[in-house]
Amino acid sequence: MNELDRAVGAAVRAAGPYASAVTVAVTLGGEEDIRCHGRAERRPGAPPCTPDTVFELGSVTKTFTALLLADMAARGELALDEPVENRLPRNWRPVHVRSTEPIRLVHLATHTSGLPRLPPGLLASAVPAWFSNPYAAYGDERLRAALARTTVRDRPGTRFGYSNYGVALLGRSLAETAGLPYEQLLTERVCRPLGLHSTGCAPDSPGRATGYRRGRALPPWLIPGLPGAGAIRASGADLMRYLRFHLNGEEGELGAAVRDVQRLRLRLPRSTDRIGLVWMHRRSGGRDLYFHSGGTRGFTAFVGFSPEGAAAVAALANTGPALNGRFVQAGYEVLRAVSRAG
Repeated sequence: MNELDRAVGAAVRAAGPYASAVTVAVTLGGEEDIRCHGRAERRPGAPPCTPDTVFELGSVTKTFTALLLADMAARGELALDEPVENRLPRNWRPVHVRSTEPIRLVHLATHTSGLPRLPPGLLASAVPAWFSNPYAAYGDERLRAALARTTVRDRPGTRFGYSNYGVALLGRSLAETAGLPYEQLLTERVCRPLGLHSTGCAPDSPGRATGYRRGRALPPWLIPGLPGAGAIRASGADLMRYLRFHLNGEEGELGAAVRDVQRLRLRLPRSTDRIGLVWMHRRSGGRDLYFHSGGTRGFTAFVGFSPEGAAAVAALANTGPALNGRFVQAGYEVLRAVSRAG
């Protein structure tokens, strides 16, 4: 058994004991291998996990939002350094920023906006459903109200602080600019051009796996007010198409966009890691690794790619993230192994 096989096996084991379905998809030098284990749910006769089984992606959604941002910038529809308030609905009060520097779109995509991790008031409304569907009742109007209650004390662009709120606001800004709901914008600008047939935000996606938390089945994840931060579902097969596009750097507007998301913008504090537009970056074994993870209450996801090694990985499990992050770490180890093999 070679290093890659060992890493894939370790990722499958890391999803246990609660996952009933695991997909680990790898592309290397044009060759693709999608390994699927288990069944879409815990019941006798449930359909097997296949390359087309759909998983919730959680924060991996943010990489799609970044691609939409870069695509709209390439089309000349907006500029990365525009203040976000220019792109919000006219009746939305902007965030109060206690500095002369406004929050710009690029700040939202690099987690340097100064916004908190979650919008004000979200936690209080989420507590009753914290372990199942905490954001289900948090819609667009609540996001608008939260914006009016938000004050940023740090100068935007000066400090890294991971923010679901920030990328959600970015997604809302892009939707407003395009005049389309976020999911429709995603479909028209990313999914259709890339041939991603099972990727979207609909909770009733055909072929979806059931999510589990400690073995308990959960309802589909709903996040109506923050879709740009965590609403997307996709299959392993679709994620391979998506990641191969990041490797190939094709021509055209979306090709320019996929190159722009990989342009490194800043170094993370107390780390050698850096960040592009949403994508995290690390040098390992002399190779550039771009990666992101995500989780909902019932699913865990990891995606990554290495341009120099012509390698990419998607690891998906239908169980919520463990506190020790072992499935995400196992997915990263698959990426390291496949990048060295390239």
